Amino acid sequence: MSEKINPLLLEVIACPRCLARLQYEQENQRLICCYEQIAYPIKNGVPVLLADKAEILKNKE
Repeated sequence: MSEKINPLLLEVIACPRCLARLQYEQENQRLICCYEQIAYPIKNGVPVLLADKAEILKNKE
């Protein structure tokens, strides 16, 4: 079961590494930074914005 994140949170939350706006991916329950190419997990409805918990995204080439 995938939860939805509050849209107001998406307006103020930012990547802790580069301060860019994050995109919500509901299917995989994560927040994506397109600039850093990393994804932060969401656990029990709470974004985990820790660098050591971030997943590096693979380039689509």
